[in-house]
Amino acid sequence: MPKDHPHAPHDDIVYPAAIPFVLVHVACFGAIWTGAPKQALWVALALYFVRMWAITAGYHRYFSHRSYKTSRLFQFCLALLGQSSAQRGVIWWAAVHRHHHLHSDTPEDVHSPRHHGFWYSHVLWIFNPKYGKRDYSAVRDLTRFRELVILDRNPYAPAALLAFPLLLWGGWSMMVVGFCWSTVLLFHCTFFINSLVHEHGSQRYLTGDDSRNNFLLALITRGEGWHNNHRHYQSSTRQGFRWWEIDVSFYVLSAMSWFRLVWDLREPTEAIVRGERPVGRKVLEKVAAELAGTFSVEAICAHLPTVPELREKAEQMFEAGAPRSTRSWRVPTRSWLRRSQPT
Repeated sequence: MPKDHPHAPHDDIVYPAAIPFVLVHVACFGAIWTGAPKQALWVALALYFVRMWAITAGYHRYFSHRSYKTSRLFQFCLALLGQSSAQRGVIWWAAVHRHHHLHSDTPEDVHSPRHHGFWYSHVLWIFNPKYGKRDYSAVRDLTRFRELVILDRNPYAPAALLAFPLLLWGGWSMMVVGFCWSTVLLFHCTFFINSLVHEHGSQRYLTGDDSRNNFLLALITRGEGWHNNHRHYQSSTRQGFRWWEIDVSFYVLSAMSWFRLVWDLREPTEAIVRGERPVGRKVLEKVAAELAGTFSVEAICAHLPTVPELREKAEQMFEAGAPRSTRSWRVPTRSWLRRSQPT
C-alpha cells in the first residue's frame, strides 16, 4: 500500500487529537472508586438520549445533509449541543461524513468494513492522524458562519462546559458515571452506524454500498439504524420510511416544526419509498464495476482458443464438408484486414 494512501500503516498511533477520546474511556473505570449512584445513572441516560438526538438530528441530518432549515440561532444551539458529545467539531464531523458518502464502501472510504475490517471502521480510523484535519472545501456552506468556525476550532470546549458543572453538582461519581459513561456509550452507538449497519441488517434498496436497515440500532440511535433507507434518499429528514420504522429524531423535529424552530422538513415521496425512482448513474456504474470485479479475466482467457487455433479449426471444418459456396471462406489474417481498411 502506498505511503500516501489514507489507510496506509502509521507509527504514531496516539496523536494529540485522539488523547481526549482515550482519556474519557479510561476515566470510566473511575467508577470502581466513586461508585455508580442511581442519580448519576439517570443523568447518564438523559445525557445519552439528548446528545444522541443532537448528533442524529443536528450533526447528521442538518449539518451534513441540510435536510431541513432553521434559524442561525438554533443552528448554533444544535452545534453547541452536538459538540458536547465530544465527537470533534461540527464542521469537521460534516466534512468527514460528506467524504464518507462520496466514497461509501470504496477503498477511499474513511471507515468501510468491506475494505478495512470491522474494528478499523468502528473505531481505529480515529487514530489515523491523516483524518485529524479534513478538506473543508465540501463544507463551505458551514464555514461562512463565524460562530461555527469558532466552535470547530475548539472541539472539546462544549463538552468541558457540560462536564464541569456536573462535577460541581454531583461530585466525581456524577462526572465519571453521568458524563463519561454516557459519552463513551454515545461514541460507540454512533460508530455502530459506520460498522455494524454495514454488515448486519436488511437491504431494501440498491444503493451501491453495503448499507442496511437494522431495527434494534434504529431504536438505540433514535432512527439512524434505517441506514439503507437513508442511502436511498439522502436528503430526507425522515429516515424511517414505513409507519412501523421508528424514527424518534424525526418525530422530535416534527414537533419542533409546529413552533417554527425548524421548517421545510423533507420526506420521501411514495414513488421513492416504493423504489420506483430511477437508480442514479453513479450507483449503476459502481454496482457494474463491483460485478465486473467478481470475474477473473485471466481465468476466462485461459479457456478461450487462440487465433491460430480458430483458423486451424475453420480450415478443418471447411475441408471436412462445409458447403461449396463457403469453402473459399477463410479466417481473415491481419495483413488482409490492413488491406481492407478504407483509405
